Amino acid sequence: MNAINTDALSAERQAFAELAKDFSAKKLFENREEHDRYPFAELITDAIRDAGVVGFYGVNLPADFGGVGMNAGMVAVILEKISEIDASLAGILFSNAAALEILKAAAESAGETGIYTAIKTLGTAPIAFPMYDSPDEINPVMLSKDGGTIFFGKICNFACGNIADYAVVPVRKKEGHPYSYYLVDLNDKGVTKSAPLVTLGLHGCPMVDISIEKTPALLIGKEGEGALYFRAMQDRMSLCVAAMLLGIMKGSLKDAFQYTNDRYQGGRQIIDWPLVRMMLANMALDAKAAEAILSMACQELDAGVHGWEQTAQAAAIHAAELAVRATADGVQLFGGNGYTKDYPQEKRLRDARQAANLLGMIPLRKVNYIARIIEEMA
Repeated sequence: MNAINTDALSAERQAFAELAKDFSAKKLFENREEHDRYPFAELITDAIRDAGVVGFYGVNLPADFGGVGMNAGMVAVILEKISEIDASLAGILFSNAAALEILKAAAESAGETGIYTAIKTLGTAPIAFPMYDSPDEINPVMLSKDGGTIFFGKICNFACGNIADYAVVPVRKKEGHPYSYYLVDLNDKGVTKSAPLVTLGLHGCPMVDISIEKTPALLIGKEGEGALYFRAMQDRMSLCVAAMLLGIMKGSLKDAFQYTNDRYQGGRQIIDWPLVRMMLANMALDAKAAEAILSMACQELDAGVHGWEQTAQAAAIHAAELAVRATADGVQLFGGNGYTKDYPQEKRLRDARQAANLLGMIPLRKVNYIARIIEEMA
């Protein structure tokens, strides 16, 4: 195992964190309430485009293909900072990074990197990916017998499907067969996209249903090994799930502190009331706990510690439960204003609940988590 230059890695992470923080302040903070009204208002197209300009779509893309060549831990750094302001763009970055992790896992398994060259917008625009589902939970589209063509199928809730040129799609030859991943050109005439869907949270991360019929597709990696690629991606991207949820928690805590510090009730600042301080303390403790386990998981990944995957999965699952609780407290601390769209807290609660289900529903992820532990102990 090669030694990790932790000082250099820390400096790079700090640089990306500052870049993401500055980007969010300039591109997302203003009009974030208006952006949250999509699809009934304009999409954040300028921010989506500029995210590619500054290199956010290429962070975990190999350097040989124009990317930065960093791991998912670096993506997590960016997603945390962006999610403090508006987690919707973080959802778009997440979709792209998850797709790249599938490509990376396939390249490592099959020793074939040619799939990267097939994507003409690689690193400059997002790649669409069904980021809320494990393929074991859904029935992926079906592949025709001759291979290379998706004969018929539909996937619901496809992230970035209406703004991306390419998608990474799970495919089965027939019901019950192992699935594979294929690259699809979303501009092909055989691809049909629904109108943008209204979701609970992350409104600025567009979702559509995609139907595919007699459409050319490129196999990613080896036939039938999609489950292995998904598992590798899920381990790495669990860091990013935890980071998004941590960012949402931090943003909620910051706004709750500012609101209770500025408002008065009964002749004194709201923040001076004991129950308010207790709720703020609970939010701060939840955020610190999520931050600690995420930091541990990133360090284990960087050092190649055996079992880092379990830590990453635990970070994502635990952060999901903490974030839902913390953002609910954030709404309460705003009083009646917490339920209105004029303030950011109700959005953060919706975003937390939406982000909690990235890569599959929490109960199923818990079942899979203990199943892996039992498998390793056997």
